Order: sequence, then C-alpha cells, then structure tokens
Amino acid sequence: MSKKIQKIISKKNRTKIVCLTAYSKSIAKILDKYCDIILVGDSMANVLYGLTNTHKISLTNIIQHSKSVKLGIKKSLMVVDMPKGTYSNKKKAKKNAKLLKKITGCDAVKIESNKKNFNIISELVRSNIPVMGHIGYTPQFNKKFRIEGNSNIEIKKLLKEAIEIQKAGAFSIVLECVASKASKLITEKVEIPTIGIGSSSYCDGQILVTDDMLGLSGFYPKFVKKYVQLNRVIEKAIKKYTKDVKLKKFPTNKNFF
Repeated sequence: MSKKIQKIISKKNRTKIVCLTAYSKSIAKILDKYCDIILVGDSMANVLYGLTNTHKISLTNIIQHSKSVKLGIKKSLMVVDMPKGTYSNKKKAKKNAKLLKKITGCDAVKIESNKKNFNIISELVRSNIPVMGHIGYTPQFNKKFRIEGNSNIEIKKLLKEAIEIQKAGAFSIVLECVASKASKLITEKVEIPTIGIGSSSYCDGQILVTDDMLGLSGFYPKFVKKYVQLNRVIEKAIKKYTKDVKLKKFPTNKNFF
C-alpha cells in the first residue's frame, strides 16, 4: 500500500477529506494545492461531452483526460473512474485497470458497485491496484435517480454492501445520495474512509463535480453548493473581448510582433 493511500486512510475520524473532479492539467494544478483526492470522473460524459449519462465514455476518453490531469498533480491522490463495461469480469477488469494505471500513472481506480462485483475489487487489489468503491446511487447501473437508504431494510443492505467492499480490499468508499441516517451508520461501522456526495456531513470526506460547484455545468441539484457563478465571469470576459475586436481595440501594438 502506497504512502498516499495510507495517508488517506489515516484521516478517518481525524480530519475531513477534500475531493474534487478534474479533467485537465490546468484545473488539476489548482485543485492539487487544496485537495486530498482528485478524481478523473466519468462525469466528464455530462460535463464535457454533453451526454445524458455516463454510459458511453470510453477507456480511451478516460485515459486521455487522466494523462492531462496527471501533469498538474504533485501531492494529491489521483483516482480514475473505470468506465461502464470495462470491469464486467475479473479478466477484463484486471487488463483494463493495469492499462489505465500504466499509461496514466494514477494512484487508484474507482469502480461502482452493482451489489455483486466484490470479487472484481479483490482481483484488482491482489494485482496491486488500489480500489475506491462506490455505493448508493451508481449512475453506471441505476437508470433512475433516487435517494438510497431511506428505510431500515435499505440501510441494512447498504451497510452490508459497504462491509463487503471493505472486506474485498477497497481503501475507501464513495457514498452517493445516501440518506443521512444510513451514511452516518456506514461511516461509523466501516474502518475505511467514506466520501460523500449528497450523503450528509457524517462522511469522512466530501466530493463534488468541480464544474458544478463553480457554476459552469448548469446542473445544480440540492447537494451542490455553487461557490461562484463562473459562467457569468467567463461571459463577461468574452463580451469584453468581442467588443474590443469589433472596435479595433484588440490587438494593440503590445499584442503582436
């Protein structure tokens, strides 16, 4: 287990873990100053490619963006999403995860739970590929969005799932849109850090899609807090540039050779 992974695990019950997504060197370079974990997420499907879900993002897409992100990281733990269909069996998962790690230099991969692929996690961990799990709302497997863990039966199932992921060797688990009571119990019962997105402040850490919290994506569910409306800032700058070009104020002698 790498020192970076050990450091993340050691933060459980001690200090909150800060996580955000990145798809490019420029953003990763900024995030690296503040984040414990940077995720190259398959959310790029929605954010960058305008797709309605994450199902069609390819391993090639993920690899290209991960290579860029890696160039901007010095200290953060870099985790990369394995796209839908790339870990449907042990052989395929091992082959693709090894390729992903070799080409991108990432520290770990993240796979979504379908409530029965714990053996995939075990296989990757045995192959020295650290794995972050993911339970609750799992976009690769759930067709419709819903909050998970509202009933006692659901809470028990989620807890069992989290424990199985821990037993399989994952070093952390993302809890996506899991009800507060459930996320609190899971965080208390498992020994590895829980990273929440829409899953209360009880989790050991939090993650958001960076474009959402910057006000760029146009996707603002309840669990997202917009820290700036960057779309307005960008529009203002482009509007000024357009005006300067039309009025022949740009370029000036300072801007050409």
